[in-house]
Amino acid sequence: MGANERNSVLEACVGKAADLAGLVEYAKDAVVSKTILDKAAGTLTLFAFDAGQRLSEHSAPYDAVVQVVDGKGLIRIAGNETEVAAGELIIMPGNVPHSVTAGERFKMLLTMIRA
Repeated sequence: MGANERNSVLEACVGKAADLAGLVEYAKDAVVSKTILDKAAGTLTLFAFDAGQRLSEHSAPYDAVVQVVDGKGLIRIAGNETEVAAGELIIMPGNVPHSVTAGERFKMLLTMIRA
């Protein structure tokens, strides 16, 4: 995503309410991400997963909060799977392997906390 597109997503949220699900669009056979905010303390990134798409198992050094804004997804943390749906959140602890799988289309907001 270019700087202009990133700035327009941020501007859509500063000082006013924004429809999170409307800030990122689905793409066929893809995972789309849009960074809303990127600061030293952390990031806010929106993701849209087409059905069948996934983020393979990995770990990050920081805690991360996933808030589902549309559809349902499957989050695997340290081998334990949890289905999450719109309106729900789950915390992925730092340094613990996790993955994300879309059995159906879904959108999520990832809040990474770097402290």
